[in-house]
Amino acid sequence: MQLARSREPGDRERLLTGIIDLCEAAQDSGEPTHPDIQALLNSIFMTLVVEAERDIRHRLSERLADAEWAPSALINIMALDEIEIARPIIARSPVLQDHDLIRLLVQATLEHQIEIARRPRLPAPVVEAIIDRDEPAVLTALASNETAQISSDAMRKLVNRSRDVVALRSPLARHPRLSSDLAEQLYLLVGRALRDTLTSRFALDPAKMQAAVDEALRAAHRGDADTAQGRIERDEDREEMERALIEKLDSAGQLRPGYLLRVLREGRLQLFVMALARLGKFEPTQIRRAIDSGRPELLALACSAVGIDRSVFPTILEHVRQLNGGRPGGGDEGVRRAANAFGPFTPDIAGMAFRQAVGQA
Repeated sequence: MQLARSREPGDRERLLTGIIDLCEAAQDSGEPTHPDIQALLNSIFMTLVVEAERDIRHRLSERLADAEWAPSALINIMALDEIEIARPIIARSPVLQDHDLIRLLVQATLEHQIEIARRPRLPAPVVEAIIDRDEPAVLTALASNETAQISSDAMRKLVNRSRDVVALRSPLARHPRLSSDLAEQLYLLVGRALRDTLTSRFALDPAKMQAAVDEALRAAHRGDADTAQGRIERDEDREEMERALIEKLDSAGQLRPGYLLRVLREGRLQLFVMALARLGKFEPTQIRRAIDSGRPELLALACSAVGIDRSVFPTILEHVRQLNGGRPGGGDEGVRRAANAFGPFTPDIAGMAFRQAVGQA
């Protein structure tokens, strides 16, 4: 009772630890917990954990990650906490059911989704949900999970997706559930080292596979003979699809600043340009002018105008430079200048400053 009355973080942690010890002792005794007592425990845990400091929640997640008796509501809340706290819960908690993991895929961040894909012995329904969501980073984490229950059909979908997602190819080539038929398909997509791995593992016929490679190259060359007009039409179609996607996300209230970093991690620079323009009510040409310039502070002003935090901007700038041939330039000095764009002013002021500065660039 003395610990319960205290507001000190250390006392709260000792109280939580004491309750966990009692619950573990009851679990070891083999006696079922009365429903009224279980409901009371749920209420106590929820109250204490919600008010707990970050370090306490972190240590608590390690303690509860393997607990079969832990309240389901508490475990689901901790699974949505920041990733360092959520990671042991997502990876190990026996309380999380298939529907909990699928809901997390919809509600949580990309980092949480990757941890779900890495969860040992991941059930087949969750595997299918991951494949349906089609997030490249999450698919890659799934392909690296050798204990996941990946069906033959799911593996085929991953191999087909590896045509566009290069990071999938290496883990798929080594995955124990890869079949010989799928290995032949994957052979046409990978480099020499992985081809040697597949040939050795599945006893592939080198002459047959070389003939398949030659045919694939000839088909690619025939594709290169498409007219410039055809390529322009495809680019226009892709741009229209991306614009429709941004409009749909915006109208549903799902277009948020965090989406910008997500699409950059997926290598989709044009989608980043359209999303940033939509969020800030800018013209896409203004954003394109900013990222093609030698002044990263222009991009920083646009990001500041849509609520991007100063601490996140260096990561955004690094991704943009990787996808845009090193632009915006300016080197390390440009990064320092860009930091000043996140000054003590409102997003509206940052937006006005961006429009004025990019118009003069």
